[in-house]
Amino acid sequence: MSGRLVYVTGGARSGKSTFAENLVMEQGHKILYIATALPIDGEMNDRIRIHRLRRPSFWKTLEAYKGIKAKLEGEGIKYHGILLDCITIMITNLMLDGGLKGDKPDSKQVNKVEQNILKEVMETLKAIRTWADTGIVVSNEVGMGLVPDSSLGRIFRDIAGRVNQAVAGEADEAYLTVSGIPVRIK
Repeated sequence: MSGRLVYVTGGARSGKSTFAENLVMEQGHKILYIATALPIDGEMNDRIRIHRLRRPSFWKTLEAYKGIKAKLEGEGIKYHGILLDCITIMITNLMLDGGLKGDKPDSKQVNKVEQNILKEVMETLKAIRTWADTGIVVSNEVGMGLVPDSSLGRIFRDIAGRVNQAVAGEADEAYLTVSGIPVRIK
């Protein structure tokens, strides 16, 4: 039997992570938090530290942005809730793994990387549904701001937008957070 999937999106500092954390806490005591961020610099280290301090000590944490399906299958534990935070950082890491760098990446390479990202995300969603009663996935809404001034930035925005559409399409429920207020959109 497949678990429920909830998608939470919003802009930067919109309250999406806090809303998702509160939502997953309502699911029970057996919670897995999947953190996709890498500690690449001092600022990211600070963000990771703050997120760690916010989480209850009884939550289990998996720090991963790829191979999540295999990791969940490997441990074989059914959770009350799994919270993945966040898809857009996962996309960034997978883009870099795919070699997308520089000013103007080749369009064939971009398409291949996007397909690999979409495959990884969809496999992750399926695994979350399998191994949790409720899975909650957080992502940034990146299409409501300025158009990025770099080619790579526009590629990221486009890939993230298409991945977000796919995730929202798979979700049983979807929320948009605006100024700390969650609005149910699906």
